[in-house]
Amino acid sequence: MGWVATSAGLAGLDYDAAARLNQLPPMEVPSGTVLFSPGDAVKGYVIVLKGRVSVSLTGVSGREMLLYAVTPGQSCIQSTLGLMGGEDYTAEAMTEEHCTLVMLPKPLFLSLLNESSAFRSVVFSAFAERMQTMMHLLEKVAFQRVECRLAAHLLDRAVDGTLLATQQELAVAVGSAREVISRRLDAWSRHGWVKTSRGTVEITDKEALQALADETV
Repeated sequence: MGWVATSAGLAGLDYDAAARLNQLPPMEVPSGTVLFSPGDAVKGYVIVLKGRVSVSLTGVSGREMLLYAVTPGQSCIQSTLGLMGGEDYTAEAMTEEHCTLVMLPKPLFLSLLNESSAFRSVVFSAFAERMQTMMHLLEKVAFQRVECRLAAHLLDRAVDGTLLATQQELAVAVGSAREVISRRLDAWSRHGWVKTSRGTVEITDKEALQALADETV
C-alpha cells in the first residue's frame, strides 16, 4: 500500500504519482533537528507524515519569530517558493518533536507538478492555505497586542491546561521579546490566571485568557 495512502491530503493521487512517491523511504528525524537554515539552497519538498516542524525567522537584532508550523497535511511555503522560484531559504526549520518525513527531490517534485494534475492540486491547495495563514500572522503581529497573541498561543498549545515551553520559546512563537513575555506572565500570575515554573506555564483561569485571545484586531 505504501505511505502515500495514509498521508494526509495525498490519498487521492493518481496511481502513477502515488507509485513514484511510494518509492521514497520515510525518514525518522529526532526532535531538535535543523532541516534547513537561511542561505541554504532548496533541495526538495518535505512531506510531514508525523510530528511537527517549526519554521522561524531571525531579524538583524537577533530576535526570532515563529512564521508557521508544518504538521501532517500542511506545506512549507519556504520550500514551495524555493522549488518554483529558485530562491534560497530565508528562515530556519527545526523539528519540535520526533518526526517522520519524506523528502521529494527537486527533479521529482517538478516532474510530478508538471505531469500530475492531482499532485499539482495538492501542492497549490496547501500553498494557498499556508499563504492565508501567513496573512493572518501579519495581521496579528501588526495590529494585535502581544498579550492577546500570547493568550491565544497558550490556549492553543496547552495540553490539559499546561504548556511546556520556555519564555524565549514563547517569545519566538508570538513575535515578541523574552522580557516582554516575562512581564506579561508575571502580571498574569499575580492575577491568578497562570502559574509558572521553569519551562512550564499552567493555565489557572482559562476564561480570562480566552477573553484576551478573543479581542478583535
